[in-house]
Amino acid sequence: MTSLHTIRVRKRSLGAVVAAAGLATLLAAGPAAATPDPGDLTPGAGGQQGSSLVEGRELAPGEIPGRDEIVHSANIKPLANVPSADPTVINSDLAFQGRYAYAGNYNGFTIYDIGNPKAPKTVTQVLCPGGQNDISVHGDLLFLSTDSSRSDDSCNSVSQPATEKSSWEGIKIFDIKDKKNPKYIKSVETACGSHTHTLVPGSRDLYLYVASYSPNEAFPDCKPPHDGISVVKVPKKAPTKAAVVAFPILFPDGGNPGGPVNPGVSKTTGCHDITVLPSKNLAAGACMGDGILFDISMPEQPRVIDRVQDNVNFAFWHSATFNERANKVVFTDELGGGGGATCNEATGPNRGADGIYDITGRGDQRKLAFRSYFKIPRHQADTENCVAHNGSLVPVGGGRDIMVQAWYQGGVSVWDFTDSSKPKEIGYFERGPLTTDALGLGGSWSAYYYNGHIYSNDITKGLDVLRLDDWRTVSATWVRMDRLNVQTQPEYH
Repeated sequence: MTSLHTIRVRKRSLGAVVAAAGLATLLAAGPAAATPDPGDLTPGAGGQQGSSLVEGRELAPGEIPGRDEIVHSANIKPLANVPSADPTVINSDLAFQGRYAYAGNYNGFTIYDIGNPKAPKTVTQVLCPGGQNDISVHGDLLFLSTDSSRSDDSCNSVSQPATEKSSWEGIKIFDIKDKKNPKYIKSVETACGSHTHTLVPGSRDLYLYVASYSPNEAFPDCKPPHDGISVVKVPKKAPTKAAVVAFPILFPDGGNPGGPVNPGVSKTTGCHDITVLPSKNLAAGACMGDGILFDISMPEQPRVIDRVQDNVNFAFWHSATFNERANKVVFTDELGGGGGATCNEATGPNRGADGIYDITGRGDQRKLAFRSYFKIPRHQADTENCVAHNGSLVPVGGGRDIMVQAWYQGGVSVWDFTDSSKPKEIGYFERGPLTTDALGLGGSWSAYYYNGHIYSNDITKGLDVLRLDDWRTVSATWVRMDRLNVQTQPEYH
C-alpha cells in the first residue's frame, strides 16, 4: 500500500540524487543503507485545482507540459478534484468500501463519499499524525500504519527519537461504523514500526502482515536482524484483542547484502510492501533488495516458495501486483526513494521501472521468471520526482492484463502487459511540474481502479477522479466491488 517517512529519527537517507538537489529535510538523516521514500521532504508548492478539473490536452512527443498544466490521453477524462485541506501535508494510500474512499495522509486520514464520482465530498478528516498512515478497511474497522517514532500510541503524540525505549510505532485500529465520527479503539506495537500493512481475511479472524525495515543497534524496539514480518491477529468479534502472534523469518540467510557487494542496491532488512491473493493462497513481497513469492495457506506461517534479485537495474523493491490469472507478478523499483527525478533520458528505461515476472511451474516448484521492464514513455522534467509507484489491476478479464499506476509527478499511467515481454502504455493523466527551478515533491502516490473509475491520491493536490474510456477496458466497467484494499487482491472473475 504503499511509501514515505516523515518526522522521525529512525529514518532513511534519500541518497545522492536527492541530497545533491539540496532539498530540505525535517531531521538529519540517520543510519540507512537504502533510499526509499521522500517522507522527510517538504511537498513542493504549486497551484491548487478546484473541485472540478480543467479539461486538458494531449502531449506532443517529447513535450513537457507547463507548470501545473493538466495533460491526458484522449481515452482518459478528468472528472473531479477534491483539493488537499493542507497541501503541506503528504497524502498517501487509498482504500475503498461501498460508496466511500479512505485516504491516508501523514496527519491522519480523510473519508470521502464517492457515490457520485463527478462530485466527491469530504465526509470527515481525522487528525492522528504518524507517517505514513498506510490504510486498509474491513467492515467497521480501519487500520493505519505508523512508521515514525512517536511519544506514545495516541493521536496526540509527538515525534520522539527511536533510541528511547518508550517510543511507539505500529498499527492503529479505528471503528468507522459512524463515518462522520470514527473512534480509535486499539493499538498494536510492532518491531521497527509499520511502514505498510496488508490485510489477510479469514472466517473468524483478520490478519495483518506488517512490513518494516532498517533496524539499528541503537533502537530498543528495532534491533537487527530484522529479516521477517510481524503478523497481527485481529479477532473479528473482539478487535480490541488484536495482538502480534508471529514473526516469520523470510530471509534466514539475511537477504540481499546490498552494497558494496551489490552497488546501488538496498540491503534487505525487512519488507517494504506485500500483496496477497487469498483466493490462491499466494503472496508477493517487495523486500528492499529481494522479490519473493510465498504461500499463505497458513496465515500465521507464510512460507517462501521463490526469491529473486535484480542487482543490475533494481535499487529498491517497493511493491507487487498479481495479474488476474496469478501467472504474473509486477514488481516496482522505487529508485531514488520517490524523491528523485528518475523519469528522464539520463536514467533510462530500465531503472526506476516495473519488472514483469511470469510465474512458472506448480506448487512449491513455482518460479519467478523475469520477462521485461516497463516505464512510462513520457520524459519528465529534472524538477519532477518520478518513479514507479502504487497501482492496481483494471479488471478486464478475458486473458488481458491491464494496470493503472501512479508515478508521482509522472502522473497516472494505464498500461497493458498481456504480452509480458512487450508492455505498452495505453493512457495517461498528469500535471506539469510543481516547480521549475528546483526539485519538488508531489504527484500521484496511489492510482487505483474502483467500480468504473480511477482514483488518485495526489501528494499535494488531493483526490483526483478520472474516467477511462477505452475498448480494451470496457469489460471492467461491469465489475462492481463492495471493498478494495489493493494489497489484498480480489478474484475479480
